[in-house]
Amino acid sequence: MSPISEPSITENKKWYKQFWPWFLITIPVCSMILSFNMLRFAFDGQDAMVVDDYYKQGKAINISLEKVQKAKDLMIETQLTVDQQQVSLRFISGAPQSGAALRLAFYHVTQAPKDQVIDLFRDAQGVYRGIAEHDLTGKWQVALTPHDQTWKVQQTLSLPQTDSITFKP
Repeated sequence: MSPISEPSITENKKWYKQFWPWFLITIPVCSMILSFNMLRFAFDGQDAMVVDDYYKQGKAINISLEKVQKAKDLMIETQLTVDQQQVSLRFISGAPQSGAALRLAFYHVTQAPKDQVIDLFRDAQGVYRGIAEHDLTGKWQVALTPHDQTWKVQQTLSLPQTDSITFKP
């Protein structure tokens, strides 16, 4: 009787049917894919938070501080109400005598493309109203100025809020 042949341990499978070659090939392939994606992000991304000229920025900060001081001298205090995209502003004290339109700028803390400026116009009751182009949900640096930029009131806000916001320098 001939012995029954059993598969030997030394029998080799073809390389593409084994686990380890595919595992070892996968690591560099994944590494290359991730590297190409990182390069694409590096070249396509914009540096919106980077400032080119720090000296000019420093001068602008000093001018801005003078405008804030002017608003304090005028004792400007307002109540800001934001209801979805409807914005209304009522002066508690220091209302401008001329009744000219005001500019309310919303600067998103981290995403410059979301920044927007709203022109506020006074109605018959003395309330300044305007409409935002985009949703105002999130954290914002908000600046209120007249169109001639003589004074400035600024504050950091998180929206939405159900109550009106006291807005003063």
